[in-house]
Amino acid sequence: MSEISIKAEPRTEFGKGAARRIRRAAKVPAVLYGHGEDPVHISLPGHDLMLALKNPNALLSIALDGGSELALAKQVQRDPIKGFIEHADLILVRRGEKVTVDIQVVVEGSVESDAMVVTETGVISVEAEATHLPESVTVSVDGMTAGAQIHASDLHLPEGTALITDPEILVVNIVSAPTADELDAELAEAEADAGIERDEADVDEAVGDSVGAEADAEGDGDGSDQA
Repeated sequence: MSEISIKAEPRTEFGKGAARRIRRAAKVPAVLYGHGEDPVHISLPGHDLMLALKNPNALLSIALDGGSELALAKQVQRDPIKGFIEHADLILVRRGEKVTVDIQVVVEGSVESDAMVVTETGVISVEAEATHLPESVTVSVDGMTAGAQIHASDLHLPEGTALITDPEILVVNIVSAPTADELDAELAEAEADAGIERDEADVDEAVGDSVGAEADAEGDGDGSDQA
């Protein structure tokens, strides 16, 4: 992924009141740290940061005081209701430096009709150069049958990317698709766990009423035709 440039401003005021003022100005308070350097307190344009962080493992080029620093988002705090970014911790990285990040596992393709896909592990950890971080890894299940499995060691990672997650971790499991009877049994078990009781007599009565209503409707139709 290419670098995403964001212009930062130094932050000299601290505390909840200062943070609220920064947010009211559509900016985000943030901290830039790493490599043994003292933390640098900055504010970033909220909209630009939000767009940048929509990219997994976004590499940020932070412009500050005439220079620039490369950084990755280490921790991002969001409003639990509205979702906007309230604060960001950014960690400094250097070109050529290897870092460990988490990436999504994307499953594509269709299994056989009597099988279904269960994603056991949706995220894996990898190590790669900070300037060449993968966004995700794709695995195909096309044509697979029940019983097939894909482990972390089976994933094809981009060149220069090393697997950190345990290679034996099960990532994708292809299992037999449940039958109608099995689904009904699972539903009944879930209802029982929730304290919902099935009344089979009511079910049969409802079915009978429905059939009777249909028969009456057909009979009425015949009578009107004869009149």
